[in-house]
Order: sequence, then C-alpha cells, then structure tokens
Amino acid sequence: MNKVRTASVERKTAETSIKLILNLDGCGKGAIHSGIGFFDHMLNLLTAHGLFDLTLACDGDLDVDGHHSVEDIGIALGDAFYQAIGDKAGICRYGTFYLPMDETLALVSLDISGRPYLVYDGGEMAPMIGGFDTELTEEFLRAFAVHAGITLHVKILYGTNSHHKIEAIFKALGHALRHALEHDPRNSGIPSTKGML
Repeated sequence: MNKVRTASVERKTAETSIKLILNLDGCGKGAIHSGIGFFDHMLNLLTAHGLFDLTLACDGDLDVDGHHSVEDIGIALGDAFYQAIGDKAGICRYGTFYLPMDETLALVSLDISGRPYLVYDGGEMAPMIGGFDTELTEEFLRAFAVHAGITLHVKILYGTNSHHKIEAIFKALGHALRHALEHDPRNSGIPSTKGML
C-alpha cells in the first residue's frame, strides 16, 4: 500500500486560528507552536513516538486561558487524522500500549472504529504544570477522539508525579496510534466483518 497519508487543516474561529500539516508515515519530526510550552512538549512527544510528522501553529486567546487553544488543536488534529487515514483499508485498526514513566504507568488502548468515544481516568493531578491546566488533557483527548473517529481508552494505573502522568499518556497514545495505523501485510481490505468502518 503506497497511498500517501497526509492532510492539511486550517481552523479559524473567534477564539483560535490554527494551521497544521500531518504526515502519518513520517519520521517523528514536529514543528509545533501552540503558545503553551508544556503542551508543545506533549505534542512533540506524541509526534516522535507515533512517528508522524506534524507542523502546527495556533494563535489563540491565551489571555483568557488555554482551554480554547488546547481543545481546538484537538479538533483540528483529529480532523487531520480522519482525513489522512482515509478509508482505513489495510490498517491494523487496534492499538494498545503500556508505557512506564519512572513511578507512573499509563495504558492507552484504541480502535480506529469510526465510532468516537473517550474513557479517561487520569487520577489526581496538580492543577497546573507550567502554563498548562491539567484538566485540559481530557479536553484535548476528547476533541481528538471525536474528530478522528477513534474509540479511545486512557488510564493511569498508578503514579504520583503529574508531569510524568501526562507525558506517559501522550507517549503511549503515540505508540498505540502507530500500531493501529500500521499496514497489515495479511489484510489489504477494510479490517471489519461489516466491510466498512
């Protein structure tokens, strides 16, 4: 399967202006500018561990807070994944990854199903990491899952450090997506008995 899996998305609202370019079959290069340093770090980790290439720039109303920027980036990135994946022919479809980060262990399990859903259990976290509101982790994941058409389960099994917890989530998400999007050499068709996803 030699189909190019790329997408470009522009999203402009009264609260944010976002431009991004995604290549699902890249080598983990990111040029990411959300205006929130910690979130840039997390998106770069997602990109590196998923072996995607992502160029992203967001001009958001950070004078209010980070909510609109983080959620709208999730929407735009989800739209880009949905476009780039295409008809889903030949992909493995499912991906599950446990990721240890020092004292923390995260689990991400997903299905590129066309049926968006998020189950999220991040446990207790510090309210802020740098300029990032940790509640926005769930908001990003929900927006991404809904717009990408992915069933996504995320759980921190244990851990104490909030930075480690969120970092483990983003790294595990990258690996789970990478596995789910890999080409299945034994099945070039749609990976569903329904014949469509």
